[in-house]
Amino acid sequence: MLKRLSNVDRVNVMVVTFSSVIQLGDSSIVNGLSHALVVQREAEIFYGNEGNLPSFPVITRPIILPSIDERISFRAHNPNPIIKVKKVDIIAISNSSILHVGNNQNVSMEARVKHIRQLLTYGHEQELL
Repeated sequence: MLKRLSNVDRVNVMVVTFSSVIQLGDSSIVNGLSHALVVQREAEIFYGNEGNLPSFPVITRPIILPSIDERISFRAHNPNPIIKVKKVDIIAISNSSILHVGNNQNVSMEARVKHIRQLLTYGHEQELL
């Protein structure tokens, strides 16, 4: 698996959240997964049954990946087997994201978000005041 050496002098990351990873070094398989339900309301009304994530098809529907049936051939020539980076500055890594420094064979990432906006009906805007 080892193709090149990765040399990073400095990595500066301020925030890592929601199923995210900082991976330093080689890895064989990387899988990232994040599901989120976001409800945004004009009025603070809670019904008690919020958060039933599996009931939304956007979360439960299987992802159909296209099959790769093309023959691909290439020849790689790496005259310098070292990738050298002086500094990496990142503000935030979020929602099933990965900062990976090193070699990798297989990567699979998935982030699914159901965002619901519930607005007041026309004429009820004064209820917010």
